[in-house]
Amino acid sequence: MKKEIITIAGANGSGKSSTARKVAVELDFKHLSSGDLMRQIAKENNVTLEELSKIAEKENGVDKKLDDYVKQAGMENKVVIDSRLAFHFIPESFKVYLDLDTKIAAERMLNDMKNNPARHIENEVKIESVEEMAEKSAKRLASERKRYFDLYGIENHTDHKNFDLIVDTNKNNLEQVVSIVLKEYKRWREEK
Repeated sequence: MKKEIITIAGANGSGKSSTARKVAVELDFKHLSSGDLMRQIAKENNVTLEELSKIAEKENGVDKKLDDYVKQAGMENKVVIDSRLAFHFIPESFKVYLDLDTKIAAERMLNDMKNNPARHIENEVKIESVEEMAEKSAKRLASERKRYFDLYGIENHTDHKNFDLIVDTNKNNLEQVVSIVLKEYKRWREEK
């Protein structure tokens, strides 16, 4: 049975959190973010996100905490969740994937770091070029793929076949992405 839940996953830098927040506001739904929880866990343990990812590769406690958070959110209704694996844990949700070319994503993330000083503390070393950001992003993706396969047998969490809707966030600005998600979610809810 379909739930009033939208799960949003996507490429690094594709605008998952921004999209999820705006969609939640438009629908008057609650917004939850596993990325925000990951940052909170890193802060509580006085480590960078990069260091926390390395810890998660060796110990599954970090992923378990994040995954339990997403599973719990799946018990609710009227919620938008930005999370890499929510599509897996909440299969009865409307599953959205935001796609973006890796070079453009790296440019966006680098600009975000320059404009958001808090993002600097997420990294072990200061990243100053698009190439460094792209390399960091590729390593993060490889780490996630390995962990998700080891934990859940998910071969590729970015496979478009996992989702109800794919949106290219390079071809569409944030307002257009939100509009597409809302329109397609409504259509999905009306389908039998």
